[in-house]
Amino acid sequence: MKPIARTARAPGLILLLALGVAACDGAKPPREFYDREVANVSRTERASTLGDLFAAERAAGEQAGAFLVNKHLWAATLDTLSFLPVASTDPFSGVIATDWSVNPDAPAERMKVAAFVKGLKMEARSLKVAVYREVRDANGQWVSAPVSAATPRRLEDVILTRARQLRIAALEAGEE
Repeated sequence: MKPIARTARAPGLILLLALGVAACDGAKPPREFYDREVANVSRTERASTLGDLFAAERAAGEQAGAFLVNKHLWAATLDTLSFLPVASTDPFSGVIATDWSVNPDAPAERMKVAAFVKGLKMEARSLKVAVYREVRDANGQWVSAPVSAATPRRLEDVILTRARQLRIAALEAGEE
């Protein structure tokens, strides 16, 4: 019989692995990944409840051995991606997915982002960003389009910079 904590983590880790592989070959993640509903919460409300959320998760995680993510990377990712509509978040598996968003300056192009915060350490390898882009074809249908390899890296850099700023602010406030 498997331990409860290991069994509870397996589906999330399998989903994370599958999405990572899908991001590597340019394929889209499964539709059900984006179908989970998320409450429409303002950035201020998210930020104010984030500390309470992580305190409760950390307490539960220490007892159950649950997989947790770095709170500064998580908050920085939410903050950085706030210009896109959030489709789903899961702080236990570290997945943040946005919905499609059309840039008003380029109405024939849309994008969405999936971010994966993969651990408790605040380091570059704890973060993976996948960007998906579609353009309208001659028939007005959305079709997949390539994304520059530099785009996800730039987003990761912005998120890591923001996470460092949040950590420094927390240290200065004596919260850590």
